Amino acid sequence: MAGIDLNSDLGESFGAWKMGDDAAMLDVVSSANVACGFHAGDPAGILKTLRAAAERGVAIGAHVGYRDLAGFGRRNMDPSSEELVGDVIYQIGALQGLAKAAGTRVTYVKPHGALYNTISIDARQAADVIAAIRAIDPSLVLLALAGSPLIEQARAAGLTVVAEAFADRAYTPEGNLVSRREKGSVLHDSELVAARMVRMVKEGVVEAIDGTPTKIDAQSICVHGDSPGAVAIAKRLRELLEQAGLSVQPFAPTT
Repeated sequence: MAGIDLNSDLGESFGAWKMGDDAAMLDVVSSANVACGFHAGDPAGILKTLRAAAERGVAIGAHVGYRDLAGFGRRNMDPSSEELVGDVIYQIGALQGLAKAAGTRVTYVKPHGALYNTISIDARQAADVIAAIRAIDPSLVLLALAGSPLIEQARAAGLTVVAEAFADRAYTPEGNLVSRREKGSVLHDSELVAARMVRMVKEGVVEAIDGTPTKIDAQSICVHGDSPGAVAIAKRLRELLEQAGLSVQPFAPTT
């Protein structure tokens, strides 16, 4: 039976500000991209999420981002290479410490929000993130946008890279994500989302926002944990994947 990873962005609550339902989502996904405190998340909440993930055997990824709590890491920034390398190392190191305390470990890195989008096309910032990963632990897998130049850049630097597709985001005909500023960029219909991702896994094609078929080659699927109805979307997606004979399994070690 063919397999596919199902991941979600978790650990993003901050104090009294609750984001998503981590416990419920961890019952569905195989990998958790856990916030590291720069774009979201506080230490106590992150530790709680890590413990819950460890109990369920879910793989842990460092969800590193720009230092942007107010903007939830979704504002474009241009830090110097020295700053960005240091920030990424700092975030991974913090999550590694919390993961160890929770009885699990960090096995991959998935950049968040604006940083994720920027390094998909910006070779300089991409090189900084790659350098940071190599400096702290070159065995960490990098989760990157399917079809982006980042994939080959990271592989050329010696990293293992897994390509990712987004279940609840609209695509352009060129295979890029539609900007969140545009209408229809985020999808909320669980049946539609699930069906399009099953097609992507089986045929390597996703229907773009204009209706044209777009080729997407991905080994992991993300459902954003902060989206309305995220848990319902993830549950339906997993159901349809398994009904199609596809197992849901992590791409990285869980312990």
